Amino acid sequence: MQLFAVIINGHWQPGIGDPTFMGWFTVVAYFITALLCLISALPHRLVFPLQRVSQIRWLWGFFAILLLLLGINKQLDLQSLVTVVGKELALSQGWYQQRRMVQTQFILGIVMAALVLVSVIGRAIYAERQTYRLALLGLMFLSCFIVIRASSFHHIDALIGWQVVGLRMNWILEIGGIACIAIAAIRTIFKRMSLT
Repeated sequence: MQLFAVIINGHWQPGIGDPTFMGWFTVVAYFITALLCLISALPHRLVFPLQRVSQIRWLWGFFAILLLLLGINKQLDLQSLVTVVGKELALSQGWYQQRRMVQTQFILGIVMAALVLVSVIGRAIYAERQTYRLALLGLMFLSCFIVIRASSFHHIDALIGWQVVGLRMNWILEIGGIACIAIAAIRTIFKRMSLT
């Protein structure tokens, strides 16, 4: 029995999306960081002023859910399912020749959503921006990774395969984003522990 998902002959089928060491390492990193964010979402009454508690809990809760979903998707490979369904839809409805325009609009939508998300979170935590800038940096790294993965253009796929000091660009963006959020969550946990 196959678990998760793979693309075989242009069709999405159950299977493991990324069975490599780095694939599984990334999934574990997503889940551990999601747990750290969940712990950080616990009451902060001893760390932050009372009026900021709900915003900070919301932020860490959001990060926990986002990272959990991204970790699950890492092996489910749902973006490949969307690509396959989109291609089949374009072929069946006769607009396959215009697919680049639709892909561009889709990517622009993802970029705009990511910018709005980072902006809304940045405004919500403006008073504590120094504390959370590392988490926001991680969110920006992950947003870049998601946009690049969603685009699936050959010249952009070459970009994420590009290596810096032996590390692929997609690893730098994805693992780097997870690490930034994890470090910010650990700092929050230790800050709270030091004040109890």
